Amino acid sequence: MNKYTLTLLSVASIAFLSLFNVSLAKAQQGEEIFFADPTIFTENGKYYLTGTRNKAPLGFSVLESTNLTDWETTSDKGVHMLLEPGKDVFGEKGFWAPQILKDKGKYFLTYTANEQVVIASSNTLTGRYSQTVAEPIDGSKKNIDSYIFKDDDGKYYLYHVRFNRGNFLWVAEFDFKAGKIKPETLKQCFSNTDPWETTPNYKSDPIMEGPTVIKLNGIYYLFYSANHFMNIDYAVGYATATSPYGPWKKHPNNPIIHRSIVGENGSGHGDIFYDNKNQPYYVYHVHYSDTQVTPRRTRIVPLEFTSDPNSTDNIYSITVKSDQVIKPVYK
Repeated sequence: MNKYTLTLLSVASIAFLSLFNVSLAKAQQGEEIFFADPTIFTENGKYYLTGTRNKAPLGFSVLESTNLTDWETTSDKGVHMLLEPGKDVFGEKGFWAPQILKDKGKYFLTYTANEQVVIASSNTLTGRYSQTVAEPIDGSKKNIDSYIFKDDDGKYYLYHVRFNRGNFLWVAEFDFKAGKIKPETLKQCFSNTDPWETTPNYKSDPIMEGPTVIKLNGIYYLFYSANHFMNIDYAVGYATATSPYGPWKKHPNNPIIHRSIVGENGSGHGDIFYDNKNQPYYVYHVHYSDTQVTPRRTRIVPLEFTSDPNSTDNIYSITVKSDQVIKPVYK
């Protein structure tokens, strides 16, 4: 092989690599987002999305958007991490299910690591979250999937999952100053009682997880997912109560998000948020495909709250606008 031939091959290689890089850039632009257990925080006309990454770097990254469809990193250096393993936060593995809340001008991130619920804080929404003392909220037993709800009277409640031959939802009053629950208030919300919550498509112990709580007209709404996340019937339902501790009444229209409704398997474990026009949405994940679970894809769907004028319990019937599912992508 002579030098001329080598030169032609080199030129051809460079041209191929250039075309490959252009194609790769085009492929990345508009690529779907793969956050599992997602949550969206709304502030100043923008939306901030984070969730379970299940890839390096460990921890939680964040994306921002103005329209819920097109998302971009909040850093000019690539991936913007809200939190990573280190001396200033608890956990080395299993970073799952983050939630962002704002209280008294400060931002808080609750999350799961090492199968423990943790809370970290930051002075800015997209700043690095840390702890004064790197420890879980309640290290006495394993617990995951945290959601902190603030009631009208200023009290806080930690909704989360505890293990007992399955995953079950629990609630306890949360002491925000101490960063701990009040153990004497700990109470299980309910157990698996409805057929949709335990289907035979994937054998597992009973599983209820991914809580979100809102309050409307004096009624508490607890949204949750049921079935194992690898089950094609992983789905979302809700229960209502007149107290943050219950007793809870599951809505007869459950599930409100399911593969039969939104058209994709494994639809669940997300969070409720409101857009700039006060339209409620639910962000959740679905299986990668009909035959593959991971990496799980992120989805967003509008919610519709309907009141029954003939009802005396003041409880909304909640459905999703399944023909308006958003598939968020990188901008």
